[in-house]
Amino acid sequence: MADLLKRGLVTALALFLVDQIIKWAVTGPMALRSLGDVREIMPIFNLRFVPNYGISLGLLTADSNASRWALVAMTGAIALAVGFWMTRERNAVDQVALGCVLGGALGNILDRVRFGYVVDFADLHFGEWRPFLVFNVADAAITIGVLVLLARALLVRDRPAPVEKSNA
Repeated sequence: MADLLKRGLVTALALFLVDQIIKWAVTGPMALRSLGDVREIMPIFNLRFVPNYGISLGLLTADSNASRWALVAMTGAIALAVGFWMTRERNAVDQVALGCVLGGALGNILDRVRFGYVVDFADLHFGEWRPFLVFNVADAAITIGVLVLLARALLVRDRPAPVEKSNA
């Protein structure tokens, strides 16, 4: 069990660090710091600075200091619940998925504490069509983790543990 928990925690830490390093590179050395700052990377992918004051899909916008800290508290509570779930999870795939959710949540929480918003920058587009809102590594990690958990819950049946025979 300890090895499984370690796997989830290492995943969370790795994603948290990657998220923060890339956000630092985008807003620091690449100097994308203001709304509208864009750098084309490929014809279908730009780096575009977008401060996200809400949660997924721009919902629950924090338009005051009180609502900002309420979002921090709410997402912090969710991160604690995910961390607790990790301590009880016995499936390796689910541990890694929970690590993705936890690492992403912590990355976005740190942004909101430091800046008052989450730094979004990844802009995937095909011409004018954008299949996603501008996002970041943390958002992608959360999404992938949740999709894996949902797919496993809905589509995969774990085999029951073999019953040991007694010699009585």
